Amino acid sequence: MASIYDFTVKNNVGEDVSLREYEGKTLLIVNTATGCGFTPQYEGLENLYRKYQDQGFVVLDFPCNQFGHQAPGSDAEINSFCTSKYDTTFPRFAKIDVNGDNESPLYTYLKDQQGGLLGSKIKWNFTKFLVDKTGKVVERFAPNDKPEKIEDQIKAVL
Repeated sequence: MASIYDFTVKNNVGEDVSLREYEGKTLLIVNTATGCGFTPQYEGLENLYRKYQDQGFVVLDFPCNQFGHQAPGSDAEINSFCTSKYDTTFPRFAKIDVNGDNESPLYTYLKDQQGGLLGSKIKWNFTKFLVDKTGKVVERFAPNDKPEKIEDQIKAVL
């Protein structure tokens, strides 16, 4: 794949979504889990999304059950939890693997673009990738990097 926009993923109701739909937007791509110690980050992610969506910022949520089986529900159950408990409105996709034999090609690409000091393997839930408006993966944030702590980096690429 030459660009992040060349990927097609499944949304949380099983429909194909081309990431080309997000061309020209600043993206924060996050692997999430509903039963994790970092799950309260949904609140911070939603706050950033609401604050900057009018400037072309979008959070893309990819639930993942690979770490401690902390996202055990169906895509519908995960969506219901996130919308009722954290009032999330950003796009949520089907549950994926981010490492291993069945990893999403999108995550293979993201890790290739931003392996950096963290290494290429995703270590835990709520790893975040910041993508600029041209589709370049510009930064990778660790799970313990709270959304409010990366706001300046997001503003810099808006």
